[in-house]
Amino acid sequence: MAIRPERRVGLLFACCLLLLLGILGRAFYLQVVKGSSLASQATSQQVDTIAVPGLRGPILDRNGQEIVGSEPGFSVFATPYQIKNPDSEAAAVAEALEADPGEVREAITQPGGFSYVERKVDLAHAQKVEKLGLEGIGRHPDTLRVRPQGDLASQVVGAVGEDGKGLTGLEASRDRTLRGTDGEQRMVKDALGDPISFETLRNAEDGKPIQLTLDAAIQAEAERALAGVARTHTPVNASAVVMDAHTSDILAMANWPPADLGHLDQTSDESLLNIGTSYTYEPGSTFKAITIASALESGTVTPESSFTLAPSIQIYDRTIEEGHERGTITLNVGEILAQSSNVGAVTIGLQMGGRKFSRWIDRFGFGRKTGIDFPGEEQGIVHPYSDYSGSTMGNLPIGQGLAVTPIQMVAAYGALADGGILKSPRLVKSVNGRPTPSDPGTRVISPGVADEVRGMLEGVLAPGGTAPEVSVPGYTLAGKTGTAQIATAQGYSDTRYVASFIGVAPADDPEIVVSVMVNEPQNGHTGAEAAAPAFGEIASFALPYLGVPTG
Repeated sequence: MAIRPERRVGLLFACCLLLLLGILGRAFYLQVVKGSSLASQATSQQVDTIAVPGLRGPILDRNGQEIVGSEPGFSVFATPYQIKNPDSEAAAVAEALEADPGEVREAITQPGGFSYVERKVDLAHAQKVEKLGLEGIGRHPDTLRVRPQGDLASQVVGAVGEDGKGLTGLEASRDRTLRGTDGEQRMVKDALGDPISFETLRNAEDGKPIQLTLDAAIQAEAERALAGVARTHTPVNASAVVMDAHTSDILAMANWPPADLGHLDQTSDESLLNIGTSYTYEPGSTFKAITIASALESGTVTPESSFTLAPSIQIYDRTIEEGHERGTITLNVGEILAQSSNVGAVTIGLQMGGRKFSRWIDRFGFGRKTGIDFPGEEQGIVHPYSDYSGSTMGNLPIGQGLAVTPIQMVAAYGALADGGILKSPRLVKSVNGRPTPSDPGTRVISPGVADEVRGMLEGVLAPGGTAPEVSVPGYTLAGKTGTAQIATAQGYSDTRYVASFIGVAPADDPEIVVSVMVNEPQNGHTGAEAAAPAFGEIASFALPYLGVPTG
């Protein structure tokens, strides 16, 4: 039966109406129900938000020379599932980055949608990667920590991690000051994904500068001197500290072995430690200057006091002998110090008494931190008087039975150099242009006693002293050698020593205090052999460099 024309028109109209309703329904669903989601997807395909890193603040020496700075760079990454030919692409990227092809291949074939190929890439290498035009290889902005003077003062300034956070040293303790604040940019792309416009959403802010009291030239000389010590004596480690005798500003704080901050994965935790503030040791004979100063200031002895000294002295269960064989002799206080007489120093200590000597040890700052602005400073080990045994006063006057740090010894000798005033050493000169305060100090001995002890210490470098070979033409020097046996579970070792020398120059009007500590030197283990020559080298450079007139 044939369908009537009017019915066909009705069916056709109904079909068209259903199609129109379907289109309208689909349009309503896309525009109203899914509109915001689809708009977001479209925007995400055409708009990216990019982090713009803020540069980390520089670390400067006292003259404004940059020790550590920052510059823009990139981190190169891979989208592994987009990599078509891993072997050839890895070879090309490795050549552009001057990296290991095997490591690059491993990075670009990692499971997942993102993998870092190399972090902290400088602009030149990043541009080489960009020119390759490889799908699946990209880059994003980053910052680089740069060291225009190499690894100068590496343990002091410290290390920064790949995330831009300070890990050790001043980079860690001053991280909030140094770290910048990232900004944001909106990047609009065309249909092909190429950027067509940028809009700044938030400006990046750079970190603030920190200026140290270190002098880059003196620091470099101290590090060079320690490297020479290492070549000759192959120690476990070594430290050199140079301090301004008047202000207590630290002009150099050198360590050996050096730390390679550019390859932290190959650097041990121990090599990142700043020995000057973190290493504790028995000071040995360098402590005798503190013994003599305490005895003079307390009135126990005068510079003219003399003692008849046997070759050894018995203190309870301990026999103290000299470092060299001799018979019974008579020495005055200055000769005891110049010749580093163990028996003489113990005799003076016994005359002073343990209770009084304990107070003087505290007064010179031992057993507590110096207050230097550096993280992780050790306080050393000093037993209270209540823990003294019968043989304690056979140990302490000659620098045994207590542990100190190099910076504590520098501060104590600083009091001898600066008219009897003990100050906290200063390492940070200013933060963001604002000066940090200097410690006015506390008087521990009179100016007269300080002068007397320095005069006695001149004898150490004179004929008959323990370091007569050390001299700086045109300048008088004063200082003290130390050769300390290392304490072990079996007692004091006869083969392991800490050699040290601490001196001031010029002796009559000091400008600098210099400490050199060498841990377990070989090929000559005494302070005169392993440490005193480095003191002479550092002083020979620093005195004329600082414009100190010859006498």
